Amino acid sequence: MEKLVINGGTPLQGEVKIIGAKNSAVALLPATLLIKGICTINNLPNISDIKISCQILEKLGSKITWNNKNSVTIDNTNIFNTVAPLDLTSQFRASYYLLGAMLGRCKQIEVGLPGGCNLGPRPIDQHIKGFECLGATVDLLQGKMIASAKKLVGTVIYMDIVSVGATINIMLASVLAKGTTVIEHAAKEPHIVDVANFLNSAGAKIIGAGTDTIKITGVKSLKNNITYSVVPDQIEAGTFMLAALATHGDITIRNCIPEHLDCLTSKIIEIGGNVEYNNDTIHVWYDKKLSKTSITTMPYPGFPTDLQAQMGVVLALADGTSIINENIWDSRFQYTAELNKMGAQITVQGKSAIFEGVENLNGATVFSSDLRAGAALIIAGIAANRNN
Repeated sequence: MEKLVINGGTPLQGEVKIIGAKNSAVALLPATLLIKGICTINNLPNISDIKISCQILEKLGSKITWNNKNSVTIDNTNIFNTVAPLDLTSQFRASYYLLGAMLGRCKQIEVGLPGGCNLGPRPIDQHIKGFECLGATVDLLQGKMIASAKKLVGTVIYMDIVSVGATINIMLASVLAKGTTVIEHAAKEPHIVDVANFLNSAGAKIIGAGTDTIKITGVKSLKNNITYSVVPDQIEAGTFMLAALATHGDITIRNCIPEHLDCLTSKIIEIGGNVEYNNDTIHVWYDKKLSKTSITTMPYPGFPTDLQAQMGVVLALADGTSIINENIWDSRFQYTAELNKMGAQITVQGKSAIFEGVENLNGATVFSSDLRAGAALIIAGIAANRNN
């Protein structure tokens, strides 16, 4: 999609159902390669990354059957290719999960260096460190990664930094390795738990997912004929929560796990918004002017970097001076220049952004630098030109 034209000024009201988590789904599809047989993945988000992932799997030998736009059955009985197509893997970041899955399955894989949103340097050194600790050799040559191993043997791996991607990738490579692998200083995000739950449903032995120490006891093979549903996307749910506030709306969000959003909920209540949990439903509404706050993005369960831009729109319209400190990515404040075109007053100083709240935003032509910035600018467009 090249552009969206938004006529702003209307509060968002009503109900929305949350789809499966993108960050989980893009790891689950490569994870199916560890099963020498058939599995069905339900509740997939209907997005380009999922479709490209399935195209890559087909190039490796998977047989893909779409049951509907959110469900796919994958037959990985005959994987015959260990070279993933560069033109596809370079289109999105999560293609690196092929490394861990194919090392576990075939002990050999060649993948193009991953692409994705431009958020600054996104090193894969912790992935490589983990694979090498397990006994693999990893070479970076001419825009691609080549990983191979005679065998993978479990060991203790300490992550120098908290990395979601590296935690999942090492977990994938360890499932069929000999012996026990322990990942220390592991990331704790819900999609790590989701991948572990999927693998355990197929007979893997993983404990501790969601904590900072994950233990994987290698098994000889995984079970066939697995059906699994992707966990709801907490970032999508959080985006709608913030959209309700920025547009002075009232939204009920269904098919979500409210506890995954406790950090965001506490901030919303702190600035004067309203949130109610009810089983798998979140109700968010605006009824008074919001106030300033300070936020620092952190790995889960801290405030998520993937909701930072959306929160920035809310703070641009709140009373007083707010500050966001970005601790995860170097280039996550690109959206602020676009909000300033709409009348916001935001100053970026290194990894911090200072928001001087304004009464309203105005319509403008803006550019989205990445996925989450695009969501933030859509919210800003809906909130713009509001009658106060």
